[in-house]
This record gives sequence, structure tokens and C-alpha cells, in this order.
Amino acid sequence: MLRLPPFEYHAPSNIAEAVALKAEHGASAMYSAGGTDLFPNMKRRQFTPQNLIALADLQELRTISEEKSANGLLIGSGVSLTEVAQHAEIRRRFPALAQAAALVSTPQLRNMGTLGGNLCLDTRCNYYNQTFQWRKALGFCLKKEGDTCWVALSSPKCLAVSSSDCAPVVLALNAEFNLAGPEGQRTVAAAMFYKNDGADFLNKTPDELLVSIRLPEHEGWKMNYKKLRRRDSIDFPILGVAVAIRLNNSAESGDAGRSIDAEKTGSTLDCAEIRIVLGAVASAPLRAYEAEKMLVGERLTTERIAAAAQLAAKLAKPMDNTDMTLGFRKKMVTRFVEEALKEALEN
Repeated sequence: MLRLPPFEYHAPSNIAEAVALKAEHGASAMYSAGGTDLFPNMKRRQFTPQNLIALADLQELRTISEEKSANGLLIGSGVSLTEVAQHAEIRRRFPALAQAAALVSTPQLRNMGTLGGNLCLDTRCNYYNQTFQWRKALGFCLKKEGDTCWVALSSPKCLAVSSSDCAPVVLALNAEFNLAGPEGQRTVAAAMFYKNDGADFLNKTPDELLVSIRLPEHEGWKMNYKKLRRRDSIDFPILGVAVAIRLNNSAESGDAGRSIDAEKTGSTLDCAEIRIVLGAVASAPLRAYEAEKMLVGERLTTERIAAAAQLAAKLAKPMDNTDMTLGFRKKMVTRFVEEALKEALEN
């Protein structure tokens, strides 16, 4: 049986106290919210903090509120994934985020896991997510204590994969992340928060705490999230696709679905703005800018959507470090992007 390493448990009463504790203990401390990913990693000795700073009881992190001045919704990082999936306003205004949260792991772990934890989820790799003895026998990897990426021996950087379900969605929704640290508070756009390096994958210092996520209003937008995994529960994504679409202002909402097959219906609805984000195909979520350009200002016909999906799939260069075969995962990107767009327009 794998056991947790020894640690001292700290229970701060507010954000300022939590940040101060992290500054005091430095590299020997880590923040802990739900612990659904942290604790297994500690058991495998990926992390061996001597101090854990608990965030679960900080009510400041567990609120969902309107931001009327900024026209959006502010979600605390400590809000559970279950609440994100079930919250009436999130389901109505940002259904793709509710979908993504509902697809994370199992009900029990969604009750414990938090939105902030999922957004800051450690990157994963078959050569990294193993016991200490296994990794020692092979030789430690570039992500932890070694100097070789076992996925690609000549790679100068770690190729561990971003496996967050919610990250592609918040990128597609142009979210902003509010951080608090010893140097004060700062805001980082979701597009700048993730870095395509499996060992250094967040634009956040270890001392900083993700406090909240601001979602700007997307009234009238259509959005969707699709996830590929071996089982219908528990498993991390081996592909996630988030899309957000704004049709032109002259489009009637009831006509949106018919724009998919405009050739047959005669509809002239076109795409005013679109965001397509791929998850679990690299060390960071990837936005498919070229595929988006193909669709902006155009009628969203079946043929054009299929062509854009093929273009988006060129971004995906899966490596042999997660589940399923490389060829299958690559092929499924085209299919999932196409289906995600069509389903968004039909809803």
C-alpha cells in the first residue's frame, strides 16, 4: 500500500494567512484544496511537501458572484466541480464549463475536487505517474529529478500532457485568473496562464494562490465541450475539445442549427467570432487559430466545418505517453472538433 509521506498540516483562516504561511515555509510547503490529484502524487513521491496549507475551509474561495461592473461571473477557485456542474447560472450562461466539470472523474471526486485544482492540474505522463521505485529503476525523468524525457530522448523539454477538462473551456471563454501572492495580487488572462512545457506549465509562481476565475459575459454565444477517454468515468482526457461560437447579429437564434446545412436550407447565417481549443494533446491547451480563421465571416456549412476540423487536427502531435494509440488519438481530433462545432450550433 502506498502511504503519504509525513507532513505538518496548516489550516489558515483567510487568503492572506494562507499566502503568508506559504511565504514562511517556502519550497517545503504546498497548497491543498480537494487533494484529489495532490495526494496520489504525494503517495508516489512526485511531491514531498513538509507542510500542507489547507484551503478547503476558506469561504473566500468558495463563492460564485456577479461582476456587474465587469459584466461577467466570478467563480472562486475553491468551488467544487460538482457545484460548477450543477450551478444554475453557470449552466445557463456558460454551459460548456458545466459540461467539462461534470465530466471530471467520478461524483465522489467531483465533490472533493475544485475548479482551481482542475485548472492547475499537474501535467501527466506514463513515465512520470508511476511509483518512486518504478521511476528510480528506469531513471528519473526530465519532469522530476532527471535529465531525460523518456517520451522523446532528444527533447529539450518535458512532454508531459495537460489533462485538465476545464482549462480548454476557460481559454475558449477568454477567462481571467486572479492570483494572490507575497508580492500582491495580479490578473492573468487564461491564454497567458498555460505554458507548453510539461515541467513548467503554469504562469504562476509556487507561492501564488489562484483565488478566482472571471468569466466575461457570452450572451448569445453557443458553446460546447467534448471529451475522449477510454471509460465513461474516472479516466483523464486523452482529448478535450472546447468551442465557443458567436453568429452574426442578424441571425435569429432559432436558425442557428440550420446554418450547419446552409446549402440545403438557403440560410445565410455566418460566423462572427469563434474559438476552438484542444486539450490533452500537448503540455498546454492549444487554440486552433488557423481553423478559426477559416470559419470567421463564413457560412457554417457541413463541408466548411469538416475542413476546419482537419486543419485544427494538424495542431495535435500526440506522443506515446498517455492512453490509446497515437494514430487513433490523432484521427479522433478531426472527428471531435467537427462534432463539437455541430453540437454547439444545434443546441
